[in-house]
Amino acid sequence: MLGPVRAWRDGIELDPGPPQQRAMLGLLLVRAGRSVTLGEIVDVLWGKNPPASAVNVVHRYVGMLRRLLEPALAVREEGRWLIRDSGGYRLDVGPDEVDLLSFRQLTEEARRRQVGGEPGAALKLLTEALALWRGPAATGIPAEVRAHPVFTALDREQLTGVQEAADLALCQGAADQVLGQLGETAARHPLDEPVQARLVLALAAAGRQAEALETWQAVRSRLADELGTDPGPELRAAQRQILSQQVTPAAVRTSSERAAPAPEAPHTTAPPTQLPPDLAVFAGRRADLARGLALLPEDGRSPKTVIIGAISGMGGIGKSTLAVHLAHQIAHRFPDGQLYVNLRGFDPSGSVVDAGEAVRGFVQALGVPPHRIPAGLDAQTALYRSLLADRRVLIVLDNARDAEHVRPLLPGGPGCLVVITSRDRLFGLIVAEGAHPLALDLLSADEARETLVRRLGADRVAAAPQAVEEIIAKCAGLPLALAVVAARATAHPRLPLTAIAGELRVADGSLDAFAGSDPAGDVRAVFSWSYRVLSPDAARLFRLLAVHPGPDIAVPAAAGIVGMPAEQTRRLLTELIGAHLLTESSPGRYACHDLLRAYAAELAHAHDSETERRAAAHRVFDHYLRTAHAAGRLFSPYWRATTLPAAQPGVAAEFFEDDRQALAWFNREHLVLMSVIDQTVRDGFDTHAWQLAWTLERFFDRQGHWHDLLTVQRDGLAAAVRAGHRTAQAHLHRGLARASARSGHYDDANAHVRRALRLFTELGDRSGLAHTHRSHGWILDQQGRYEEALDEAGRALDLYRASGDRAAEGSALHALGWTHALLGEHRHATVYFEQALAATDKNRNRYGAGGTLDSLGYAHHHLGDHSQAIACYEEALRLYRDIGDRYQEAGTLKRLGETYLATGDRGTTRTVWHQALAILNAADPLAAAEVRAKLRRLD
Repeated sequence: MLGPVRAWRDGIELDPGPPQQRAMLGLLLVRAGRSVTLGEIVDVLWGKNPPASAVNVVHRYVGMLRRLLEPALAVREEGRWLIRDSGGYRLDVGPDEVDLLSFRQLTEEARRRQVGGEPGAALKLLTEALALWRGPAATGIPAEVRAHPVFTALDREQLTGVQEAADLALCQGAADQVLGQLGETAARHPLDEPVQARLVLALAAAGRQAEALETWQAVRSRLADELGTDPGPELRAAQRQILSQQVTPAAVRTSSERAAPAPEAPHTTAPPTQLPPDLAVFAGRRADLARGLALLPEDGRSPKTVIIGAISGMGGIGKSTLAVHLAHQIAHRFPDGQLYVNLRGFDPSGSVVDAGEAVRGFVQALGVPPHRIPAGLDAQTALYRSLLADRRVLIVLDNARDAEHVRPLLPGGPGCLVVITSRDRLFGLIVAEGAHPLALDLLSADEARETLVRRLGADRVAAAPQAVEEIIAKCAGLPLALAVVAARATAHPRLPLTAIAGELRVADGSLDAFAGSDPAGDVRAVFSWSYRVLSPDAARLFRLLAVHPGPDIAVPAAAGIVGMPAEQTRRLLTELIGAHLLTESSPGRYACHDLLRAYAAELAHAHDSETERRAAAHRVFDHYLRTAHAAGRLFSPYWRATTLPAAQPGVAAEFFEDDRQALAWFNREHLVLMSVIDQTVRDGFDTHAWQLAWTLERFFDRQGHWHDLLTVQRDGLAAAVRAGHRTAQAHLHRGLARASARSGHYDDANAHVRRALRLFTELGDRSGLAHTHRSHGWILDQQGRYEEALDEAGRALDLYRASGDRAAEGSALHALGWTHALLGEHRHATVYFEQALAATDKNRNRYGAGGTLDSLGYAHHHLGDHSQAIACYEEALRLYRDIGDRYQEAGTLKRLGETYLATGDRGTTRTVWHQALAILNAADPLAAAEVRAKLRRLD
């Protein structure tokens, strides 16, 4: 596939036949291992105007390809390779048999190696993957077929791989390893600025500065002649780096510098690619899709203003499906990335994603770590719009509540396209922001029929025309209803469509009122028909999933809802997916359309008593609380945790082997946990609310989610007050003090500390007092009140020692040492750090030991004891890498570089700072800029 479409059998090249048949083979190879429906084959081969004989031609191609691959087959025999499957065909091949699959396997492994801190191995794998290409993908097939997105997307995969390889090579001083592939790709994409910028930098890094500048000038002329534009930010940045000699040619490096990587490529952060998968069986909506495509300039240039497309319509009408399909069609026009968020504006649980949460998510996707995001929606929006300035980004805002919901998410400058979906018509955006409205109607009968053809295959639809007409009439043009009906038919391929139409005919309810304002009741008949074929356990799980706040759920939590073992629950979830009542949004995580959630809630109220529903909610809240508690004890073993009551029967916490797994769980469940805490407050589970807030404080704080920390601690405190639990109130006042200080609200922080101290004193809780004095010392450090901070940390140390809390004692000793270091008393600081290290179990508290070793290295550095500083930093790095905390690792690498610089070892300094830069480019662009400035000064 990676070049001409070719095939071999036993080492002998085969003739795949005429171009159209070769194109069909190419399509099956692109979808290797997956079923390709007859409708999709026809669409790819002939587009909008297939001949009447298209299906017969496809069957003929299938027979010819089968005999080509397996000559011994009888005329009507299927054979081993090309298999009839789900109303279409599947080519059963793997990575060892298809170069495209080998390429994808190698690139995925390369990305895993890069994330795992093995850039050299990642580059080797990427260059091996790119070597499989023999020119543009799928050549030798008709040009109009090759223009289909299914084939053009392959060239984008190669383009992405070349850019990633170039970035890695530039960072490692290995530009010559990618120059050949980069040059060929740049020649095929003469107007692609990111590729041309990388070629320019690679030429300079390989010692060919004159050629690099000539290439830059040639690209500039092409852009002016063909597009009438000047070079964009990436090309301009590349030219500046060459002219200021920031790109060191590998050929002229000194021996002490050869281990150091070259300066990084122009992109400091990988562009976000957040779009959900496109629907493979998308059908109809040609006029709506054309209106969406017409929003962009025809000449391929960037929009001169922010363009907003507002897609509106009833629930289940296909707004999100159209928006995502449109976004995939035009994603290549936005090289700086695609952002996506489901705002859940009409979620039946009421768990709406507010604008602030969405902005913070986008800002993080654009490379800013959570702790660098300012407080307040206005400041966050300003940062978001600054990040989008001069960028070409596609933004999809799905399921908005109204115009005000999305206004903070609109970019301020040109070059971006925003696609919004909502049940609201968004008149405010149309009037004030000039949004282009696109109101979706129900599918026509022809579009509904096309939908069934794409999902079931043309033969099956053609075999029962009257049944198909009845199904179309009963579904009344609602895409979601058609999808559910098609799922039933697909799951039972031998069941005639006449039988399916009969089942739908006798279902309770009516679909006559689809034009009403509340379609949930109208589609009830289709949903109930699908629901009624479920096993009793699957039906119960579907109903009770309505108590979960979303946005998605993992198997262990679903098991908690129904009080069943995880493996049994996994089988039930698979049954729900087969009925199209649930989707697997990512491996092991499940979600459903909000209309289906509303229907599930309706069923739960009808079939499950309030006691049963509340018990299910209690179980799932127990699951998250107990799992968070187990994770927190690993993540921060010295921190005091709340005592949990016995769990409900059938509830089990997830098990973690170490703090690395605990942190990974928190990152996966972060958004769910926020929704769960909100739901516990709304449903009156106050004890769960304050216990979750208390338990999760350290996760939110250490991972920099300080806005969420503030929200959760406030909710938890309010719940503790309602519950009358004074110990919880004291701890949550202390947590709120830290959260307020993180946001720069020191008056609030000090007020909460005073309240916590008063409560702990009244309760006689010496451990709580110790933790609060420790937190107060940290807050005073942030304010530069060092003498007062020493007093508070000293009080905490005395209390910890009196209670025999050895682990917490190490934390207080570390705090005392750090305040002395801030005062410049580094000799005194090392004494405290050594004592803290002796009190810390490195196996149980790797995070605490890593922080103490880093601080000890800092003190030794300032005392001029550089060998000791290096040893401490290296040990801290080992611990941070074991945990998987890349941000702390980068901070230690920065300080380690300073120490190597102080010894005069500039080559190792450069190596270490480039290692830090490789992490910070993706994790914290602001900190990356600081390291980049250090490297410029070093050169």
